[in-house]
Amino acid sequence: MIQTDILIIGAGPVGLFTVFEAGLVKLRCHLVDVLGQPGGQLTEIYPKKPIYDIPGYPSILASDLVNNLMEQISPFKPGFTLGERAETIEKTEDGQFLMQTNKGTAIKAPVIAIAGGLGCFEPRKPPIENLEQFEDKGVEYIIRNPEIYRDKKIVVAGGGDSALDWTIYLAEVASEVTLVHRRKEFRGAPDSTEKVYELAKSGKVNLVTDAQVVGLNGNGKLNEVVINQKDKGNYPYPTDHFIPLFGLSPKLGPIADWGLNIDNNAITVNTLDYSTNVPGIYAIGDINTYPGKLKLILCGFHEATLMVQSAFKHIYPDRKLSFKYTTVQGVEGFEN
Repeated sequence: MIQTDILIIGAGPVGLFTVFEAGLVKLRCHLVDVLGQPGGQLTEIYPKKPIYDIPGYPSILASDLVNNLMEQISPFKPGFTLGERAETIEKTEDGQFLMQTNKGTAIKAPVIAIAGGLGCFEPRKPPIENLEQFEDKGVEYIIRNPEIYRDKKIVVAGGGDSALDWTIYLAEVASEVTLVHRRKEFRGAPDSTEKVYELAKSGKVNLVTDAQVVGLNGNGKLNEVVINQKDKGNYPYPTDHFIPLFGLSPKLGPIADWGLNIDNNAITVNTLDYSTNVPGIYAIGDINTYPGKLKLILCGFHEATLMVQSAFKHIYPDRKLSFKYTTVQGVEGFEN
């Protein structure tokens, strides 16, 4: 059985940063993630996607952010159980939590921090009759390696941040990028929307609004989508790849059975310290919800920082926490 101070469910960017904050107050962490490597969605879904809202980095690739976080937490020597799903928890006689994974690994800790991102997730697929026929044959829901699109004709569908960001990125990679959206207005960040409009004006992106992709054609491999556009009806559109980016469908999985207050597939928390209704269990990052919640990595880092302070007091109620600026405190003196 593994014993630690904070058991972190989820090894995405927020879970990883929690290790750093906990290390500063001499708390050890062990992370559990169903994925086979740290990084969460950044590693699994869009490792080469640029991220623009990390302080100090005008732009950083998702994979580089994960590598930096791993380097940042290395002095604190966290434990990892990867490729296993957090399955059950129970309260022990000494007031701690005993968690078991789906493969039988047992981990005990006085505090659990759920940083599971969107939980178990799968891409939302458009209702196109023969969609599955072209999956991995020109239809992709996740962009792992943008280089496969170099000098290709690409059709992206969607109106959120992911569709906008990838359109901007692929405009410098593909020979032709077309963004199809069912409305004229976009849901993504205003800055990204403005960049797409500028790319459209300069001819680097074809912008097709009030439209949807309703059909796919090809012989063993995609070579054409069918677009239905308002006032134009259906028409064929040649392409090498179709990338529908309509977000992810989240599912909490076993966490939903842990007695936590759930609202619309997210865990409700107290914004004082991001604690749940179960003392000793916290939820940080995209998996939690509260009034004014923003699902940004930046916000998850903030939540992790406040959560660790509360976790220390939960573990050591009689001990005074002396927390200095990180420029003063640093990581020196952390003993394994």
